[in-house]
Amino acid sequence: MMRMEPIEIQGRTALAIEVKLPKTTLLVVTTDQGYIMCGALDVGLLNAKLKDRGIIAGRATGVRTIQELLEAPLESVTHKAEELGIRAGMKGSDAVARMLHLE
Repeated sequence: MMRMEPIEIQGRTALAIEVKLPKTTLLVVTTDQGYIMCGALDVGLLNAKLKDRGIIAGRATGVRTIQELLEAPLESVTHKAEELGIRAGMKGSDAVARMLHLE
């Protein structure tokens, strides 16, 4: 099952996506500029093999709901995200707010 819903962060709208898979759930909060995701995101791959794409993304581990993803500190972020002031340890909702203000 897949669920998508708009969520408001600091007066702007992002999209929350939850995909239920066998034995796991994928969680994503996305904007037009970037996204944060659960532990399934491979930040190393984005930084190494897809570096030329300049992907703005962050990863939080140990989260089971969209709300937890927004409240958790990011465990890792892409190089492009770092260039924009998004850092590991930053709360997910703060990273999304920064992405929304890039639009």
